[in-house]
Amino acid sequence: MKVTEQVVEIDGTVRPIGQPPDRRIGTILRNANKLAGNDIEQVLNLQNSSGLRFGEAALRLGLVTAGDLRNALAQQYDLPQLAAEREPISGELVVAAEPLSRSAEQIRALRTQLLIRWSGEGPACRMLAIVSPGRHDGRSYLAANLAVAFAQLGRRTLLIDSDLRRPRQQQIFGIADKVGLSSVLSGRAGREAAVPLPEFGPLAVLPAGAPPPNPVELLSRDAFQRLLFELGQVFEVILFDTPPARVWADAQSVAFRAGSVLMLARRNHTRLADTTRLTRQLADAGAHTVGTVCNEF
Repeated sequence: MKVTEQVVEIDGTVRPIGQPPDRRIGTILRNANKLAGNDIEQVLNLQNSSGLRFGEAALRLGLVTAGDLRNALAQQYDLPQLAAEREPISGELVVAAEPLSRSAEQIRALRTQLLIRWSGEGPACRMLAIVSPGRHDGRSYLAANLAVAFAQLGRRTLLIDSDLRRPRQQQIFGIADKVGLSSVLSGRAGREAAVPLPEFGPLAVLPAGAPPPNPVELLSRDAFQRLLFELGQVFEVILFDTPPARVWADAQSVAFRAGSVLMLARRNHTRLADTTRLTRQLADAGAHTVGTVCNEF
């Protein structure tokens, strides 16, 4: 006689092993040791009498915190979310730290627009350089959050900090940068220099590494093209943080390798003439500008 193993759930029902996992908020909170059996009974009683959702009822009874509920919702919907105890990570990562904020929603909207643009181009790896004319336009902020947003969607994503002059991604993500892009391009390391960050989903960051004396030359070498070919076999999306294009020629080299550019302008800061000139220069270099984003901070 064939015996089917059973699992007893918190509401007394049974579920054969092999079925999809129970993703009810009550189960998630119980498994996280946020609720006990008596707590769940109290929540269910209030839920039945008031019509509240389970999480709202638990919150009203003071059995869980807003943070507990937010983490449970993130788990329920497969949304990688930055844990409060994860340090050191910059508050600039709003998509992870504040997923319900207006800024995070704007990043996700940008991600959607990019996916729509890419939808008819087949399964090839997408490479996109985040470029702007001047300093303090928000390139690192946008590149970091956009990378996390793609990873949250389940896309295998790599963020490359190709600003070999004043890199910032190692600070934003709180990772070491002794080995990075400069090490790889000079032949002292391989693609394993990319740091996996599974707490954000299938995301890896390749920091800039030690500042070299010849950034433009490194980024112009065939080794960079070979590296991107190898990485394109592993990742679905590769994003590049770049230095200010009006100041350094590095950004044009990176844009040429990436093939596609997202132009960034900062409101009341970036001159229209500079943006127009840079777009033309990138087009002459063979890079296609897929769109322009206006940063309002």
